[in-house]
Amino acid sequence: MSKSQETYSKKEKEKKRIKKRKEKEEKRLERKAASKGGGLDNMLAYIDENGNISDTPPDPDKKVEFELDDIVTSVPKQEAFDIDAVREGKIDFFNTEKGFGFIKESGTNESYFVHYKGLLEDVEEGNKVSFQLEKGMKGLNAIEVKKI
Repeated sequence: MSKSQETYSKKEKEKKRIKKRKEKEEKRLERKAASKGGGLDNMLAYIDENGNISDTPPDPDKKVEFELDDIVTSVPKQEAFDIDAVREGKIDFFNTEKGFGFIKESGTNESYFVHYKGLLEDVEEGNKVSFQLEKGMKGLNAIEVKKI
C-alpha cells in the first residue's frame, strides 16, 4: 500500500477553505436578517390617482379609464405649417469649401440646413436671405435661397 496523498499542508489549506466558506455563509445570513427588504411585498410600488408613487395599492373606485389613442409613446407630432411659404432669415453659418451651412429664421429662431444646390445666389455668413423649405432625410432643408 502506498502512502496517503494528503499532507499536513493540504489538510490545513482544506480546513482554511472550509472555515472561510462557513464565515461567508454566516455573513450572508446576517445581512439577510438585517436587511429591510422583507420580501416581494415591500418591494412593490403603486401609482395613485394623482400619479404619485406610494406603497399602498390604489383605491379601485378612483380608477380612471383612458382611450388607447390618448397615450403618446413617441415624439409628439409637430404643428402643421406651410412649407411652401417664403420665409426670411439670416445665414448663421456657411462653409464655402464644404458647400453647406445653416439659416436661422427671423421670427422663430429655428435653424435650417442649407446646401449649395439650394442657393440661387452666392451667400456669406450674416447675409439676410429669403428661402423656402423642403422635407429632407434628416429634417427640413432650405431651398431657393436668395439675398434680400
